[in-house]
Amino acid sequence: MRHCLYPGTFDPITYGHLDVLARAARLFDRVTVAVAADTGKSPLFSTAERVEMVRPNVAQYPNVDVTSFSGLLVEFAMQQEATAIIRGIRAVSDFEFEFNLALMNRHLQPKIETIFVMPNEQFSYTSSTLVKQVAKLGGDVTHFVPPNVGAALRDAFATG
Repeated sequence: MRHCLYPGTFDPITYGHLDVLARAARLFDRVTVAVAADTGKSPLFSTAERVEMVRPNVAQYPNVDVTSFSGLLVEFAMQQEATAIIRGIRAVSDFEFEFNLALMNRHLQPKIETIFVMPNEQFSYTSSTLVKQVAKLGGDVTHFVPPNVGAALRDAFATG
């Protein structure tokens, strides 16, 4: 069985993430969306909240599951018996960071391949960071995130 991980912070998940996921779900027998708990960032949403935001948006894919992880991604991949890591690349600016990360992961665990997937061009400028900034300033994010995520953003910024 071909199993891959699609790791990320997903703070929050966007339509761009879901587009990459749909591509991965066609390529692999099993895809695990792996929500990173140790991000090195200050996420708006807790790990549990991020997992719960992802779940209803992947329910249409019978070969996709969602979990969280902490620690080294390649160690988690080995525990999950995954053979590949999927990473979305929106632009050349993403490539340098992702390329270096892929090389480090290969050094740490040569059995795990990294596969770069480009989302549909309509999502090439969408990032979780930009979506949060738009939402925080009261902008409409309905074209960038699923309805449950839009509602969570509105709630987060209405109280925060």
